[in-house]
Amino acid sequence: MKRTLIAAIILSLCAAPALADPPEGKGKGRQHKSEKHEKHEAADGGAGSVTAMVTAGVTAAIAHQYAVESGIKMGGYKPLPPGIQKNLARGKPLPPGIAKKAPPSALLGRLPRHPGYEWQMAGTDLILVQIGTAIIADVLKDVFR
Repeated sequence: MKRTLIAAIILSLCAAPALADPPEGKGKGRQHKSEKHEKHEAADGGAGSVTAMVTAGVTAAIAHQYAVESGIKMGGYKPLPPGIQKNLARGKPLPPGIAKKAPPSALLGRLPRHPGYEWQMAGTDLILVQIGTAIIADVLKDVFR
């Protein structure tokens, strides 16, 4: 009986490292179902997420119409280079060194207002950016083309 007990203890001690999580950065590790759900929800801006972002609240076509009615000269803006254009996406940080400027006040007065966000012009696109983090909340493509 003692031998069986000692053998069981030795086997359980040998098996414990095999069940442990891999070192940080190596392998997937084990997560509880709730942890996976929380991480996924935070990544896509779910309802329980602190980082939920707003959408523009207006389409690119309507924003283009507002820009024309505000007297903004169309065709005077060059599109962004393709490498920067592909990084200009919802949920991504504003690319460093991007040439951006605030839209004219006549256009800003017609666009939806979102507390904590600001409208920026980048190339021919109109983007809604979170003020504190510079995370892009929405991109309206080719508004100023």
